[in-house]
Amino acid sequence: MTIAPAGAFAGPTAPPEPGLTPADVIARAEALAATLPERQAETERRGFYAQDTHEAFSRAGLYRILVPRRFGGYGFGAETFMKVSMALARGCPSTGWMYLFGAAHALVAATLFDERTQAEVFARGEFICPATVAPAGTAQPDGEGGWVLDGTWNYCSGSPYATHFIGHTMVPGGEGEPPAPLMFIAPRDQWERLDDWGDQLGLKGSGSHSIRMRGARVPAHHTLGGHLSQIAVTDSTPGRVLHGPEYGGGPLSFMLLELGVLAVGMAKGALDAYEQLMLTRTTSFFPIVSRTEDPDYQFRYGEATGRIATAEAAVLHATRQWQELCREGADAFTRETELRLATISREAVRLCWGAVEGQLFPTAGSSSVRAGERIERVWRDLSTLHSHAGNGVFLSSLANRELAQAHFGSGR
Repeated sequence: MTIAPAGAFAGPTAPPEPGLTPADVIARAEALAATLPERQAETERRGFYAQDTHEAFSRAGLYRILVPRRFGGYGFGAETFMKVSMALARGCPSTGWMYLFGAAHALVAATLFDERTQAEVFARGEFICPATVAPAGTAQPDGEGGWVLDGTWNYCSGSPYATHFIGHTMVPGGEGEPPAPLMFIAPRDQWERLDDWGDQLGLKGSGSHSIRMRGARVPAHHTLGGHLSQIAVTDSTPGRVLHGPEYGGGPLSFMLLELGVLAVGMAKGALDAYEQLMLTRTTSFFPIVSRTEDPDYQFRYGEATGRIATAEAAVLHATRQWQELCREGADAFTRETELRLATISREAVRLCWGAVEGQLFPTAGSSSVRAGERIERVWRDLSTLHSHAGNGVFLSSLANRELAQAHFGSGR
């Protein structure tokens, strides 16, 4: 990967609150999360979280967590971002999902693209950029080294308030070679959001609309040859040179850990709702006592708590491992290492699903799993998380085989 020389652009831009700390921004996210449960229904009806919620996130600095400080961000790193996302998903799964997949890709842009591109895409300080991995559309050379894009990209979570979009398309390979993937980053004025989200089983308010491009122009320096899931970082990255070690980490493992983080947040929200039921309702069979006094409800609550706590410990420790590997050096992020971290996320999802689907949902009571009730919503949202290609396809099968191949040096 070619690394642009440092110092080609203007000096650093200070973030709005230079003294803000990771603890501050996590506390702000937790306070905002407490306001989200009562707005879950409206978020689902709208298809995305409200304008005033978006503005509150902006004031709290949530869209700057992963943006490098030299471009007006806070550069607070992976663990802070994951904890903020987990807190928001606990309050409202759709809101947490939409926020995470809009804000997370500041790390991708700051890691992989050159300084010129970063100066352009981070010019506002805030960065909201859905990304998809399924190649779509068509690309034609624009005669100046860039590309003209046409097509529709689906499942662009975070698109309602997005400033940019990262997508993939296929372009002709070399002579005698098959088409090759091209990753691009396009600003908001080059695409339109379609009104096609909200009829799904779950995550109805996650803002996962499609994005359509018609004659969109993307300059050459806003593109990278290759696919995001396949780009190696073992030879360093522009971000490592410009911003430090944490902008040199593996993008695949980080993306897949995000699914585990969201699952934990959702499951904690379901446990919150179950706790209220324990405190306010009685058993259905004799002896009629508070659910908090019933051994069976005690068992269910304890079982779910243990599974969710284990999942949280796993994904946060995996995130710290990711950060430690960044500090070790570029060559630490081998394909095997990335896949090993990713499988931790898969197990966290399984633990959370087991807690919600196996313990909380069946025993909450019929009135508590009616449409729109909090536990019912988490059940739907976690069910839909399983349909995400990263979890339902890659982590469930492909990652296992590729991990073994990387470990044993096998090509089959």
